[in-house]
Amino acid sequence: MSEWQSTVGRLIEEAEAVVVGAGSGMSAAAGLTYTGRRFREKFGDFIEHYGMTDMYSAGFYPFPTQEEKWAYWSRHIYCNRYDVQAGKPYLDLYQLVKDRNYFILTTNVDHQFQLAGFPEKRIFAAQGDYGMFQCAKACHKKLYENEKEVRAMVARQKNLRIPSELVPKCPVCGGDMEVNLRCDRYFVEDEAWERACAGYTGFIRQNRNRRLVFLELGVGMNTPGIIKYPFWQLTDREKHGFYICINQGEAWGPEEIREKSLYVNMDIAEALEAVREVM
Repeated sequence: MSEWQSTVGRLIEEAEAVVVGAGSGMSAAAGLTYTGRRFREKFGDFIEHYGMTDMYSAGFYPFPTQEEKWAYWSRHIYCNRYDVQAGKPYLDLYQLVKDRNYFILTTNVDHQFQLAGFPEKRIFAAQGDYGMFQCAKACHKKLYENEKEVRAMVARQKNLRIPSELVPKCPVCGGDMEVNLRCDRYFVEDEAWERACAGYTGFIRQNRNRRLVFLELGVGMNTPGIIKYPFWQLTDREKHGFYICINQGEAWGPEEIREKSLYVNMDIAEALEAVREVM
């Protein structure tokens, strides 16, 4: 048994509250990679036609028509939201915390936490959800489930286009629809988003001055202000706070909290499986 392995297990077991912060590295560890072989296998025709290099940057491609845009985006959503099962790292994490006092803060939009069994009331997905549409100009604060529409687009697309009648339109203003992802000032924060945000802030407030473990999984420097920086600040502020960062190649933190931190530089899937072995 490794020293870090037993330490992480002990810290989680002794914690009075666990706050999990998960970024894209968590889903990558579950096999939901946006580059390489998986991207080539699922988007070979788009790569050949548009010269795309990965799913992330492809999301910003300036498609000339809505029919072309939704041909790509429907497949992107389908591959990462509907044609997948819960990844093993998520299932292992669920087993580690399911009987504990915990909350999930994530920038991931792929619904993996829900698929793994985590209840909605314990999740704050701050950046949106692939499974929801919104008005592109946010003319009203309502989201719409999109599974039926996405599956139809995937089934009926030809020559990298979907039929015009499948292009989603806002039921209120008649304008274009968009995936509910935080990418501009029009991101819709509906009532469910507001409840989840309040649930997260309430959890932090209710567990102040207790033995708090901040478990960060796969968070990079793309949007550090959502998880990483707040976790550092909370660890520093809380007398009994402790920060655990598991991230291959990016496990680090500031000197100010070095004595209250543990950095595990290895594959997240392997790390979570190892911790399960000691708990």
